Amino acid sequence: MDVTELMATAVLGFGTGLALIVAIGSQNAFVLRQGIRGEHVAAVVLVCGVSDALLIAAGIAGVGALIEASPVVVLVARYAGAGFLVVYGAMAARRAISPGALPGSGDQKALRAGAAISTVLALTWLNPHVYLDTVLLLGSVANQQTQDLRWWFGGGAIAASIAWFSALGFGGRILRPFFTRPSSWRLLDGLIAVMMLTLGVRLAVVG
Repeated sequence: MDVTELMATAVLGFGTGLALIVAIGSQNAFVLRQGIRGEHVAAVVLVCGVSDALLIAAGIAGVGALIEASPVVVLVARYAGAGFLVVYGAMAARRAISPGALPGSGDQKALRAGAAISTVLALTWLNPHVYLDTVLLLGSVANQQTQDLRWWFGGGAIAASIAWFSALGFGGRILRPFFTRPSSWRLLDGLIAVMMLTLGVRLAVVG
């Protein structure tokens, strides 16, 4: 098979994956917050990258068709995800009312590694849209390619996910000087609270 065709398919997968991943959502907001605080960034980015890789591979392998045939899976994920988003949004609202600052420059309590990992796992796997977008949509587009090319497409999409979360997490340190002030955290956590609560209610009511 021509190398140019392989690379073109991988680039197509990269662009498609990036278009779906780069959006203001609960997962991205959490990764950015951890990046700004400099807490367990590598672990959080790794969890996001591995999770997306597994979901994309599952979609290409045909799991997306099974999910589509069993709406109850998406329904359970929908309400579980909605509940988690509302709770996390309430926690962010509480932080906004009593903001802290970066570790070492204020009183804001650092998030433990286990808590950070469990939170990002929940934000990823309890989000029904990840099954619709990453598994069903990306899986469907990938399977429009030939048998050999579909995994090159998936590889490109996985590379896009890893690149995006790495940029979001490790690039957050650029914003650290701005977030040495409690008022900056009040703004960020306030925005996160509004977004999480809105997404949670929308997910429960609209789907």
